[in-house]
Amino acid sequence: MPEPSSVIDWIALSFVPGLGSKGIAQLVAHYGSPKEIFEACASGKQRMDFVRRNVLSSLSNPALFREQAKAQFKRITAGGAEVICPDDTQYPVALKEITDPPAVLYVQGRVDLLRSLCLAMVGSRAATSYGKRCSFTLARDLAEAGVTVVSGLALGIDAEAHNGALSVQGATIGVLGCGLDVVYPKYNSVLYEKIRTDGLLVTEYPLGTKPDAFRFPARNRIISGVSRGVVVVEAARKSGSLITAEMALDEGRDVFAVPGQIDSLKSNGTHWLLQQGAKLVQSAEDIRVEIEPGWHGDEYQENDGEDFLLEIDPAARKLLEEIDVYPSARNELIVASGLGSAKVTELLLLLELEGLVEILPGDEIRRMV
Repeated sequence: MPEPSSVIDWIALSFVPGLGSKGIAQLVAHYGSPKEIFEACASGKQRMDFVRRNVLSSLSNPALFREQAKAQFKRITAGGAEVICPDDTQYPVALKEITDPPAVLYVQGRVDLLRSLCLAMVGSRAATSYGKRCSFTLARDLAEAGVTVVSGLALGIDAEAHNGALSVQGATIGVLGCGLDVVYPKYNSVLYEKIRTDGLLVTEYPLGTKPDAFRFPARNRIISGVSRGVVVVEAARKSGSLITAEMALDEGRDVFAVPGQIDSLKSNGTHWLLQQGAKLVQSAEDIRVEIEPGWHGDEYQENDGEDFLLEIDPAARKLLEEIDVYPSARNELIVASGLGSAKVTELLLLLELEGLVEILPGDEIRRMV
């Protein structure tokens, strides 16, 4: 594949130390393109009072950065990935609208997803089973309805969101805080490969870039930037998820929040968002009516396992009706159901094997659907 000169210039510009995406955006807004920026600096005729002297010196000698850019382009394309720059029609229009859009997007997978209806879903890495369940279910239902689910491929809420979308062969985008060739966290290596083949991986970082902590807040602006809105499923009051939500608000995106237990630290952040005016989410329909005003709930039917419940033992179905999503003691279920202890134990085993309930430490039970 030939090396488009404009792409090489964009990559070269992103390699200039000390410039950053905001600096690049300022320069491009002033001069029009990376090529014109390099030419203006090389001529020495243009004044750039907002650019530091060491950065200006680098811009005046772009040969080294262009060589690095060519090497990067060759490696990226050899691995089956692509490079998308702001002057490319594949570059997301919504991402261009943020204050510091990435100068380069390295992508692999279904590039067409960047032009689809996207919704971000973020939350705690150390998520509770409640948060994971909500994330998976919401993502699954949204993906079934044609929404592309965007998240950061982290543990917890992110992973469940991606898995939920993929479970129905839906669309999902994973935004990385490292190079395309770096799998982080390692635990998500299978998920990473699944998204690479069936969804889309996106990063602004060149190959080999390690997942340093400071890169993730920058990554979050891409997650919110490509999305119509952001759903925060579970988050502490001070967390990266709330930073993403604040970015979304700054860029005029919708912010949604899933309520949780009032005594859970993992719900402090989402409850604070609700107090600030975020839209409360109890189902995918709550989101869809906001991001697609022409859509009506009767066009979309959620499947909460009701078809399956018709097939199980009537006594098990009756017992399930007595079980809430919040834990309750086995003895309480025995009394409420009117069934004997042995029968309740038998039915709980059946429900647990089918993934409908979870038996917790202390012999407490909660409903999973």
